[in-house]
Amino acid sequence: MELKTPLYEEHVKAGGKMVPFAGYSLPVQYPTGVIKEHMAVRTRAGLFDVSHMGEILCTGEDAKANLQMLLTNDYTKIKDGQAKYSPMCNEHGGTVDDLIVYRKFEEEYLIVVNAANKGKDYQWMLDHQFGNVAFTDVSDQYAQLALQGPKALEILRKLTDEESIPEKYYHAVFDGRVAEIPCIVSRTGYTGEDGVELYLAAEYAPQMWNALLEAGKEEGLIPCGLGARDTLRMEAAMPLYGHEMNEEVTPLEAGLQFAVKMAKENFIGKKALEEAGEPKRERIGLKVTGRGIIREEQKVSLEGTEIGTTTSGTHCPYLGYPIAMALVKAGAVRTGDKVEVDVRGRSVEAEVVDLPFYKRQK
Repeated sequence: MELKTPLYEEHVKAGGKMVPFAGYSLPVQYPTGVIKEHMAVRTRAGLFDVSHMGEILCTGEDAKANLQMLLTNDYTKIKDGQAKYSPMCNEHGGTVDDLIVYRKFEEEYLIVVNAANKGKDYQWMLDHQFGNVAFTDVSDQYAQLALQGPKALEILRKLTDEESIPEKYYHAVFDGRVAEIPCIVSRTGYTGEDGVELYLAAEYAPQMWNALLEAGKEEGLIPCGLGARDTLRMEAAMPLYGHEMNEEVTPLEAGLQFAVKMAKENFIGKKALEEAGEPKRERIGLKVTGRGIIREEQKVSLEGTEIGTTTSGTHCPYLGYPIAMALVKAGAVRTGDKVEVDVRGRSVEAEVVDLPFYKRQK
């Protein structure tokens, strides 16, 4: 039995094609189609239901010390209202999940985790907690909407005042009000565009959804599904748990060095990462130059020698060509090298390119 987000009826009304995802029934696309949804986010704005994501509250005088031990990033200098991304490792240095932590104040943090890993992550935190701390799964209390694209903030300003809009990327306003509804307004997203993610009480979700769509009509705001969410994050080369990383892939292999602070005192998995030395694999970007679309789990070869496997792949509407990310032997290729990918027995040529594939103009 699939769970429904508080916006399920709105998706059905809008003609959303509902599919099972991470235990929920979610729209993969609307009648507009993935390409138009993708292009709306790149050129105007799109609205996503991400209420399936998990929210965990971490409170108590040892809250920060627990986060320091659980996560690879450093939370000693995080300020009130700031957000910080981090992988969470197991003892072997593999990745349990990647997540975002928001600091409300010194002894209260909101942790946002991937939908499919919600139960696993929460249990991991409970199993490793120490001192005066409480982890509480508050996922059912929240709906989460993502308003993304170059026109996102323009649309938001019609429904709120400047005090409710975070000034900087990766910051949040905890006591925001949008369309008269109390919410957390976070300047984050998973599309490579500017925009916000709104966290609010589940019962107000339909009201917020419709208020945003109404406010964004002139700007061309449309609802977007999982299909566009995936093609957008691919263009922006944002890793997806279960693809670019998992319990066997370390955050260093996944190219997340910026969020792994080896200099900090200790964290779960630090010893294993130190003992492993330089990563044996690396994440690379591929631009398909041959004919065909590359998907995940396809073998990558250089001059006939297998060097790794693709982790994600798709055709990207804004760039206008197919791309893929792959996990390959460290140092095996350089930017500009030509490789072959085995697509169901057929060899498709691709070129190694720098990540991200797409970067928005600021």
